[in-house]
Amino acid sequence: MSLTMSLKSSAGLTEVQHRASPNFDSRPTDTPVDMLVLHYTGMENGEAALDRLCDAKAKVSAHYVIDEDGAITQLVEENMRAWHAGEAWWRTNSDINARSIGIELVNTGHEFGLRPYGESQMRALEELSLEIVQRYDIPARNVVGHSDVAPRRKQDPGELFDWFRLFDYGVGLWPEDAVSCEMDEQRARAGLEAFGYETHDLAKTLEAFQRRFRPHKIDGKLDEETAALLDRLIALVG
Repeated sequence: MSLTMSLKSSAGLTEVQHRASPNFDSRPTDTPVDMLVLHYTGMENGEAALDRLCDAKAKVSAHYVIDEDGAITQLVEENMRAWHAGEAWWRTNSDINARSIGIELVNTGHEFGLRPYGESQMRALEELSLEIVQRYDIPARNVVGHSDVAPRRKQDPGELFDWFRLFDYGVGLWPEDAVSCEMDEQRARAGLEAFGYETHDLAKTLEAFQRRFRPHKIDGKLDEETAALLDRLIALVG
């Protein structure tokens, strides 16, 4: 893919800046791009995050970084495998980097004090992510957070990220009209796995699920509300 891109929206024209990261390799030729993975940088500011993502010693990168003011920087060409997901799992696939586009959102994260994602940043994300999912025909269930694909290791983009807003813009999935229900752990585990999660540590996976779909209460417990949300999602994806 060319490193020249501009994104049009009702807000005007968003230019994509470019800063090459050395941290990438070739995608497997037999693996389609069918996932979008969202992260937070978890560093004190955007410049520090860019420096790290472009540092060969760090061995981490992403395709795009979106700063708090909405500025978008592309670090890795989309036809290359950026190193953003690490040890991860989704829908029986373990090489998430091979099949995904990774977007880092500048945010101090849990270590430095998670803060809300602002309007400019969210509008830029909406614009970029919608263009990506439409171009690659990425299924809604495959728009995920880092914590979804690595629930035992990661918390990003965190409970302050507005997943419903992104869904409302046309990106991702949301369990609208969930109906109260009960389920035991065996059924919950099966449901989480059917949706895409790994469940080696069920409590951690439930925390990741709640951080995504019920951010006001993250306790890793299978209560009635959590069960209802999971049940609705399972119905949505068949």
